[in-house]
Amino acid sequence: MRKIILAAAIATAALGLSACSNKTEAEADETVEAMNADAEASADEGAAIEGVAIQSAEDIQADAKDAADDAVKTTDEIGDDALSVVDQAEEAGAE
Repeated sequence: MRKIILAAAIATAALGLSACSNKTEAEADETVEAMNADAEASADEGAAIEGVAIQSAEDIQADAKDAADDAVKTTDEIGDDALSVVDQAEEAGAE
């Protein structure tokens, strides 16, 4: 984005120097204004894309945390079930 803005500024200077008449100067000003508008639009699009990327990363991080929490719960449940089987086997062996 900075490159686009810098290119627009350089183009502004170059077109300003090359303007030899009022008509040419007016056309150069219009061209520069159009280039500046394009640069601003590109910067806005870049900011929007960055926002989407950040939100996606946050969503992925939250999903990963939820999956890890579910895995811990599942592991705990498996451990509890195993202990229950052991307890039942010990009770059956004691009888």
